[in-house]
Amino acid sequence: SFTFAHRLRFNKRLCLCTKINQDYYSLLLTSYQLLHTSPLKHHQLPKMPYGATIVFFDLQTTGLDTPWCHITQLSAICGNKTFNVYTLPHRRIHPDASQLTGFTVYRGQLYLRGRCVGTIPIYNALTSFLNYLSNLDGHGPMLLAAHNAKGFDMPVLSRLLERFSLWSWFQEVVSGYVDTFLLSRNLCPLHQYPDIEYSQKFLVDYFLGESYDANNAMKNAMKLQKLFNYWRPTSVQIKKVTFPR
Repeated sequence: SFTFAHRLRFNKRLCLCTKINQDYYSLLLTSYQLLHTSPLKHHQLPKMPYGATIVFFDLQTTGLDTPWCHITQLSAICGNKTFNVYTLPHRRIHPDASQLTGFTVYRGQLYLRGRCVGTIPIYNALTSFLNYLSNLDGHGPMLLAAHNAKGFDMPVLSRLLERFSLWSWFQEVVSGYVDTFLLSRNLCPLHQYPDIEYSQKFLVDYFLGESYDANNAMKNAMKLQKLFNYWRPTSVQIKKVTFPR
């Protein structure tokens, strides 16, 4: 098991050790509180006053150019209900993206690390995703959550939903989205330290003591839900990083 002292091993990596000040101790206290809070079970979601249902999702794409990139994998999880599809992109996968994610296209087939995976058209992927969201047994408003949702995932998803005239349907189902990247910065604010990392892979390793393939959308969504449930943020903390769709 990981002790508190062990989990704070990143002090040398994240802090300028000569600047032991109030902010530094604030981070230690916040980390201690987070690490000693009983995590929720994987199928549970936080009980918020407004009764929102949170769906964690992730995209793998042909690149990071939000106005143009295409989706190769769309995954989501809410409690123990998962969603995962692959789509054949109509744009070339950037070499850097291919190296990171393992996705390649050869003779009209999508391959993941050399293994051919079944794909469906992007329109079918989007409508299947909307059906998945519509059929969840949630109560109250539904929120999507992703790490860097505001900067990447939602702009890409919104663009494609609008392109295929599915935006109205999406608005009927989803009330807004949560950016867990911003949430993590609020939970452990150390903006003056240049070495701080807020990548999901790092946060999962730090808080959960787990390593995983961070370039798989399904695994990303599952780990993000687990990380979020471990944090158990308050409704006030969630609202600060929640945006309208």
